[in-house]
Amino acid sequence: MTLPEDAITRLTRTGLNLIQQAISIFDSDLKLVVSNKRYQEMFDFPDEFVRSGVDFERTIRFLVNRGEYGPVDTPEEAIQQRVRAARAFVPHYMERMRPNGRWVSVEGFPLPEGGWVTVYTDITEVRSQQMMLRARSAELSEELLSHSERLSEANRALSAAITALEATKIQLTESEARMRLTTEMMPAHIAHVDRDLRYTYTNRRLSSVIPGSPSQIIGMTGVEALGPRNFAKIEAHLKRALAGQSSVMEFSDEESGRRIRSAFTPDRTESGPINGVYILSMDITEETQARAAVAQTRKRELAAQLTSGLAHDFANLLTIILGLQSRLNRLPLPAEARELVASTLAATRRGGTLLDRIASISGKRELRPSAVNMAAFLADLAVLARSALPDGVKFVYEVAGLDVPVVLDLGGLQDALLNLILNAKDAIGDRHGQIDLVVRPVHDTWIEFIVTDSGPGFSQKALEHGLDPFFTTKGGAGSGLGLSMVYDQTLLAGGTMQLGNGPNGGARVQLRLPYRLAAPAARGLMVLLVEDMPDLREQLRDMICSLGHRVIEAATADEALSLAGLPGIDLVLSDLRLPGDKTGLDLANDLAAALGPRVALMTSLPQQDRLRQNAMATYPLIAKPFTLSELTAFLAAVIQ
Repeated sequence: MTLPEDAITRLTRTGLNLIQQAISIFDSDLKLVVSNKRYQEMFDFPDEFVRSGVDFERTIRFLVNRGEYGPVDTPEEAIQQRVRAARAFVPHYMERMRPNGRWVSVEGFPLPEGGWVTVYTDITEVRSQQMMLRARSAELSEELLSHSERLSEANRALSAAITALEATKIQLTESEARMRLTTEMMPAHIAHVDRDLRYTYTNRRLSSVIPGSPSQIIGMTGVEALGPRNFAKIEAHLKRALAGQSSVMEFSDEESGRRIRSAFTPDRTESGPINGVYILSMDITEETQARAAVAQTRKRELAAQLTSGLAHDFANLLTIILGLQSRLNRLPLPAEARELVASTLAATRRGGTLLDRIASISGKRELRPSAVNMAAFLADLAVLARSALPDGVKFVYEVAGLDVPVVLDLGGLQDALLNLILNAKDAIGDRHGQIDLVVRPVHDTWIEFIVTDSGPGFSQKALEHGLDPFFTTKGGAGSGLGLSMVYDQTLLAGGTMQLGNGPNGGARVQLRLPYRLAAPAARGLMVLLVEDMPDLREQLRDMICSLGHRVIEAATADEALSLAGLPGIDLVLSDLRLPGDKTGLDLANDLAAALGPRVALMTSLPQQDRLRQNAMATYPLIAKPFTLSELTAFLAAVIQ
């Protein structure tokens, strides 16, 4: 049973009062925290000087003025000298005779939090025995008596020093325990290696940064702890640190797919040699994924700016060519000329299709992540894929370890995988063959999609340039944008893509997308749905109710404002464009000003619309049309 704080305080004070030595504890502000009864009795303090909070300077002034320290020329200087010594918090031992003729030893011990403990011991009997020995032992030489007295004083000082060292040892032990606890709680691996690159310290977090690594690595070499491939990546930085140069680097653990950032700091004294290296390693996989997505978004925006003007002028030229060729086609031309006109028209239309594909790559695309049931998704994908494959080509898929919903851009992923499957079909050609898709998680960091086929595989040139825009091995039949579009989509989602060939021949494409578990949608909310189209409002109401929420409906912003004050409204989901003077954004602003329920918006307005852009800057927004899974993920994010 744990005692209450006041009971512990009473027991502690009772124990202190049983001690025959006087004890006082002052804090870092020189205020009395606690003292025992013997402290008051020894110095004959009035009650006001043994209450918690009394100032040390006031106590010293009382003792100096009473003559506790003998006659002093300048009392104020004597007082300030003792206050300055107290603020220094230095361990000390001294003996002095009090005005009443009794001797007292004083031992001071600083505390780690500031302040100090002082122990006062009455040593009058010891001093009296020394004086009696000196008075009654004429046979003993003066030198021997002096040595005896000095030895006694030295023993007492030594005892005080030992006590101070024990207190320091306890403080160091506690400090080390706190330091180890702190390092163990950090989401990073902290370690030290000696000059032989052998670990002498670790916070046992290596396995959380690099899955599969041992946690207890003290005594191991870097090769033993990290494995040969990972150690080879950091070995040069370790050697630079041993030469006195700090560095920071990033590397990827191929087994887990984790991205690691490591800092290397030389362990050296001010003038001594370098004794080893301190290592700090952090898992920055999520940061790298986000960085890649942001970089790809910026590339797309730059590409859109560079190509938009050219595409506009090129589209105008194609329109003129189409018009002229159409006029030529209406003239009485010979058969050979008509074939040339038809070929020109076909090439022009292909140029228009190419423009659309360029726009789809460089144009702004909004990711629409949602909760995806992988088994159901792959079953639907198989139906689409098999309908596009000839009878002689089989499509087989396998999924393992993805039994719970994950967050992915469903449409983008489906387009990417269908593109890879159709590419594999073209590679197989007229032969019988098989396309395989394997989906699996990689250490809860990535979701890996591997598409392999039984075709001839990638050529060396294709492996080097297959992800470049406009590179194609299909001659005039291909645009060279298929794989680059998949690559672009993968980077935009924060993933990676690699081309290769399988061990038995045939192409192998590996996609890795960030592994994110879908948060379970909160249930039982009261949702105020604001939508002016009755048919659409009914459809949205059914979707929201299917998620376990309750719905109240409104058609205008004013109607919604009158209902928003009802008790129990948890969320307002409003269309952005509403009939009347107020938009959905006006409604959201009014509710925010009135500290009303949370607001989320939905719209079918294009991305460049100013009203939509203004709304997105402040409130959660979902674009219409959306699926039930997309609505589930959206509401889960809004109500977190």
